Amino acid sequence: CSNRVRGGHTLSACLRPARWLSSFSVFNTARRCSHTVRSPHCSPGVRVQAPAGWRFRLEWTCSSFCCFFLSRYSLYSRTKLGYMFHKRQMKKAREKFPTGHSRTQPTTINGVKIIPVPVLSDNYSYVIIDTASRLAAVVDPADPKSVQACLEEEGVTLEAIFCTHKHWDHSGGNRALRRYHSSCRVYGSATDNIPGLTHPLTDKDTVDVGTRLRFRAFCTPGHTVGHMIYLLDGCVFGGHSSLFSGDLLFLSGCGRMFEGTASTMLSSLDTVSSLNDDTLLWPGHEYAEDNLLFAAEAEPSNMVREQKLQWVLKQRSQRLCTSPSTLGEEKQYNPFLRSHAQDLHRALGLHQNQDEDWTSYRARVLEELRRRKDIYKSR
Repeated sequence: CSNRVRGGHTLSACLRPARWLSSFSVFNTARRCSHTVRSPHCSPGVRVQAPAGWRFRLEWTCSSFCCFFLSRYSLYSRTKLGYMFHKRQMKKAREKFPTGHSRTQPTTINGVKIIPVPVLSDNYSYVIIDTASRLAAVVDPADPKSVQACLEEEGVTLEAIFCTHKHWDHSGGNRALRRYHSSCRVYGSATDNIPGLTHPLTDKDTVDVGTRLRFRAFCTPGHTVGHMIYLLDGCVFGGHSSLFSGDLLFLSGCGRMFEGTASTMLSSLDTVSSLNDDTLLWPGHEYAEDNLLFAAEAEPSNMVREQKLQWVLKQRSQRLCTSPSTLGEEKQYNPFLRSHAQDLHRALGLHQNQDEDWTSYRARVLEELRRRKDIYKSR
């Protein structure tokens, strides 16, 4: 539960998910530290530096921040206020990016067509089409207008929505699309409070759409308690499988641990690592450039990462989409899939304790990576 702020001091990880926290006074307070305070609101071992006379004030502030963040997070993820905020973000994104934040191209393999739909400021929804039956599925339709426009342009019928998790930037279009397509089914985890959910899924459930599309769901908690990813089975149509990873895994990155521990997230990432290397990765956000620049700091000796970074920089200079990657590529340069790698351990300055099992140590490596990434994003 530790989170290092600028200046080398630490605060509760409860603050970690919110970038806007960096502007608050407690961060400035931490820079002027001279004594160690142990806050009862943080896990054992967390230290907050502060002048002796400010100890009570800082402990109270830390607790207040935790409550403040949790309140904001709950309002966003569970209430109509969150949806209203999402609609405002959609409007702003449409004004800023009339044709989408990125230029995308469809991928067609043996009668299966995958179309990335850029929505909001950096999200992707995905329209997956069985070209023989003209039936389609959509993953994470955040902006229903953009997704509906794609469906109409392709002349297909929407049969299924697969939602990775409840956050509005992934689920915000579920109900609106069902109004357009009354027979459409909405799939997702029953534990994640997904808007418009009609067909709850459990781990390794399969769903068929048309004759070529078979999706397998995997429970991958960590980002949210009910996060799911969806594997489009390539064996059915004679091509590579495709993984729609939501906010679990990005190109060279992973999602924040809003509702899970590092151990939980590690288990979910190991689920991804167990899949075939030639599986195509379709993440929920266009974070490739930022993630690879962070990976350069986390593991500077990784030359595969450097080659990928140069390709991504060229793509993004033309506003081109960087998806898909492959899981084989990700295992080579994505630090969040490399918690086993000794080169990464050395770069992070971490060592396995004598009484620490391998899985616990890897979880600690993952936690340290996530901590550093959170700081990197707030710089």
